[in-house]
Amino acid sequence: MPQKTKHTPMMEQYFSIKADYPDAFLFYRLGDFYELFYDDAEQVSQLLELTLTSRNKNADDPIPMCGVPHHAAANYIDTLIEKGYKVAVCEQVEDPKTTKGMVKREVVQLVTPGTRVASGEVASRENNYLTAVTFIEENKQYSFSYADLSTGEIKVSLLETVDDIINECESLQTKEIVIGSSIDTGLEEKLDQHNIVISKHEVAEKPVAQMSHLVVHLENEALKTGAKTLISYLQVTQKRNLDHLQQAISYQSDHFLKMDYYSKYNLELAKSIRTGEKKGTLLWLLDETNTAMGARLLKQWLDRPLVQEKQIVTRQNMVESLLNAYFERMDLKDRLKKVYDLERLAGRVAFGTVNGRDLIQLKTSLNQVPGIRQVLEGINQGEWDELLVDLVPAFELVEMIDASINEDAPLAITEGNVIKDGYNEQLDVYRDAMRNGKQWIAELEAKERKETGIKTLKIKFNRVFGYFIEITKSNIDLLPEGRYERKQTLANAERYITPELKEIETLILESEEKSQELEYQLFLSVREEVKKEIDFLQKLAKSIASLDVLKSFADISESYHYVRPELVSHKHELELIEGRHPVVEKVLGQQEYVPNSVLMDEETSILLITGPNMSGKSTYMRQLALTVIMAQIGCFVPCEKAVLPIFDQIFTRIGASDDLISGQSTFMVEMMEANQALSYATPRSLILFDEIGRGTATYDGMALAQAIIEYIHKNVKAKTLFSTHYHEITVLEEELSGLKNIHVGAVEKDGEVVFLHKMMTGPADKSYGVHVAKLAGLPDDLLERASDILVHLEAKTTDVTIESIKEQPIQQDVVEETEQLSLFGGLSESETTVLTELKELSLLEMTPMDALNCLFKLQKKL
Repeated sequence: MPQKTKHTPMMEQYFSIKADYPDAFLFYRLGDFYELFYDDAEQVSQLLELTLTSRNKNADDPIPMCGVPHHAAANYIDTLIEKGYKVAVCEQVEDPKTTKGMVKREVVQLVTPGTRVASGEVASRENNYLTAVTFIEENKQYSFSYADLSTGEIKVSLLETVDDIINECESLQTKEIVIGSSIDTGLEEKLDQHNIVISKHEVAEKPVAQMSHLVVHLENEALKTGAKTLISYLQVTQKRNLDHLQQAISYQSDHFLKMDYYSKYNLELAKSIRTGEKKGTLLWLLDETNTAMGARLLKQWLDRPLVQEKQIVTRQNMVESLLNAYFERMDLKDRLKKVYDLERLAGRVAFGTVNGRDLIQLKTSLNQVPGIRQVLEGINQGEWDELLVDLVPAFELVEMIDASINEDAPLAITEGNVIKDGYNEQLDVYRDAMRNGKQWIAELEAKERKETGIKTLKIKFNRVFGYFIEITKSNIDLLPEGRYERKQTLANAERYITPELKEIETLILESEEKSQELEYQLFLSVREEVKKEIDFLQKLAKSIASLDVLKSFADISESYHYVRPELVSHKHELELIEGRHPVVEKVLGQQEYVPNSVLMDEETSILLITGPNMSGKSTYMRQLALTVIMAQIGCFVPCEKAVLPIFDQIFTRIGASDDLISGQSTFMVEMMEANQALSYATPRSLILFDEIGRGTATYDGMALAQAIIEYIHKNVKAKTLFSTHYHEITVLEEELSGLKNIHVGAVEKDGEVVFLHKMMTGPADKSYGVHVAKLAGLPDDLLERASDILVHLEAKTTDVTIESIKEQPIQQDVVEETEQLSLFGGLSESETTVLTELKELSLLEMTPMDALNCLFKLQKKL
């Protein structure tokens, strides 16, 4: 909001620039600081805990203001981006020393959550994806694309629904999505619920035309439209060279094992439900990678397991060859530890932000390639042929960097000492003059001390006066008359110059200035030569990353005694002998973990699991899903033997959680997730349902559980693990040929229960709920009362059998109320009598116990 007093030209410039970036904090460069004004200043001062000051304090309306030092701005910007904000970085694009009047300023980069290139060990092992979505009116689909600015990868796909978009965004953990005017507000509202920053952007055709080579090979215009939106946004926000962007690659979700976000969350693939951290997840277990590139690729593989048998077997073959070559694998491990992040180094080369140390890291990395290739060629039986195509040494590039860049090059590229001696003849001349000049200074100082007899005489330098001779006041009397020309008087010393000193100074300073300028130009020429190899470096990086992940699989498989799974894509049988939950086993230790088998022949589609809480039902179900995922990313699996079909999808309903944002209860979330599985699962899918129906009344839940089981058995036919507390429905085994009962063993002795954590055939005999409550530490008198009530209830009720709730054919022509009841079969005289009594009951006047007793009597009459 403008103040009442007239604005300075600088503030007018600020308003003009800020108008183009209304949704971003404008970091406006003033000297050695970035300043923020008005609302930006007030918000940022709170977010970053900075002191809020003001400009024109004496004006009627002072301007709120805060600032950060330019050399420390990166950390402040990172903090704001992590909080979900955008920052427009406005620099001085003219030299203030040579510019008259107002210095020109421009925004040189818009930093957003999706375009942030974070540094640090943790950030380097993760991708930061920017996504874009465009609605394609012709075929009523969404063109969905994503990119990691730091690595240059671009992927694009066509999605059918808003839920598909949300699922992709959650899987990618995207922080920002770019949308155009074609997107309806419903999608925006859903994205906002998932804390994804929404950026509005219309494609700038001219900039995209400059990078048309990135999309030219895509199959259709719909895919190109999505990729163009993404590329255009990157160009408009980054305002710098993006030569490292790779050709956009299209993908189809059905080319991978499909898992929605909730399934990945429930299975804790990359994030722990309890802590939100990586520790305790499958990613944590599998990540023995030695490079940042490998760590990122491992997460990508885990997000998208394969469904093509040939691809899976190829990975298995490579893992097996590494597993059988211990010493070669250790050699590879040592070499991979010396490989830096080639993907992001290539990105920094393209950005123009690479420095001398980066190039030394690049050289060190490239020096490992010949040895890595030699090791793989030594163990190759054909399985490594494809990977070796791009695993090519770069001898010329290594030689150029080695000849030009100092091993201990500083971070700054404009202050010298980046280029090696001997690389450039003119630079050597300047450096010789600088070194000799400093030697001359030292010799002149010694000479003047000897001739004047003043032992404390010193030759010093500052940026104002250059070189000068300094003599303390106490020694002035010893100085011969007229020997020096006085330059400056201080409180306790005098400063002098001589023609000889000025001559040496000129030589030194000119050499320093010209040396730094020439050295900078030489560095830029080296950088341009490296830039020509970006495509080569990116292909090399992909090969090394794949090798790193496969080596990690071999290391894990050896350490935990995993076995190679046999894939049976032609039939749908499943045999997992003595399987283990890989993460739980790592936490508990191999000696403590109790393994369990999962056996499902082609005819068996459902395992109905009963047993008490805390006995291991959920662990058993998760262990199968994780084993399937491990197998389909090419890793070996935790068991003694595995024969597995190739699954196309995994659906899970595990755990209880409310969706508070959407106002949905645990039971509603449970039903929605169940519906996803029932709607989209195929006979080649895997379904895990844990305690379906527990979020509602007992009979409601039991009815739903049975109906869901029957529906899966009749219509879906997917391999299903269904755990339940409703023992009444275990009799379904007698009616459904594809269902088998199994239960978790437990032993009760002297009122105490011991869980065996071992799966056994048949249904459980009881739920042991009171025993679990005892283990949880509930008061003894409460437990005694619960036991009394349980005995009473069990005595008052009879078993509900499957015979009473069999599915019956529906009669169509029903008019009378009694005829409607005959949907369940014709009524006998005694049944009619019971029905009449039931209708006449005054339920609202009865206690719950009276109602149970009455119901018991009516059942007996039936």
